[in-house]
Amino acid sequence: MTDLPIDERPREKLIKWGPESLSNAELLAIILRTGSRNKTATGLAEELLGYINGLKGILDVSVEELLSIRGIGQVKAVQLVALGELTKRVHAAQYDKKTIQSANDLVEILMPRMRFLMKEVFLVVLLNSQNQILGIEEISKGSLNETIVHPREVFREAIRRSCSAIILAHNHPGGNPEPSLEDLKITRRLYKGGQLLGIQILDHLVLGDGRYVSLKERGII
Repeated sequence: MTDLPIDERPREKLIKWGPESLSNAELLAIILRTGSRNKTATGLAEELLGYINGLKGILDVSVEELLSIRGIGQVKAVQLVALGELTKRVHAAQYDKKTIQSANDLVEILMPRMRFLMKEVFLVVLLNSQNQILGIEEISKGSLNETIVHPREVFREAIRRSCSAIILAHNHPGGNPEPSLEDLKITRRLYKGGQLLGIQILDHLVLGDGRYVSLKERGII
C-alpha cells in the first residue's frame, strides 16, 4: 500500500478519520496487510469480497476456499477465518444470560447470524435452569446427517457446563425453513439422548431467509 498517497492508505485513514470512514474492502485490507504482485491490499480485499459474496461471507468461508484466491496464502487465510470466528463469538457474547421465553426470542438472536450463510450450520444453545443463555456452540457445518450431528458432540459442552436444557438450531441456505425428513430423524434421536442424560431439548429451530420453523410448535418435541 506504499504506492498509494498517504491520505488514501487504509491504516492512515483509520488513524486520522476513524474506522467508520473506511469501506469494507479498506478494513479488510488492514487485516490482510499486504496485497499480491499485481494488486494492492485493498484490491485484493475487493476481489475477496466478490468471491465470498460480500462481507457476510467472512462468517462462512474456510481456509481451503480462501487459499484458492490468488494472493491469499495460509497466513492471510487463517487470519480471515479467525476474524470470522471472533465476529460470531462477539455476536453470541452479547446475549450471555439473556432469558429465552419463546422461540421468537432466540430467532431474533440467531436470524441475523444464520439467514445468509451458504452452508448448513448446526448450533446448540446452552441454557441454565432459568433458561438464560450460557453459550452458543457450533457443532457442524455442511449437510446434516446422523454421523455429523452425533449426540456425543451435541451434549459434550452441555454436560461440561452443567446445562439444564439446550435448544437446537440450524439453517437452510435455500431460504425455505421447512424441516426435512433427516431433520426430524436427527431431532428425535437427540431428544431421546437428552432424556437419558437429564438434559432437556426445549426446541429445534430451522431457520430460512427471514422465516423459521419451531419443531416444538409443530408438536415434534
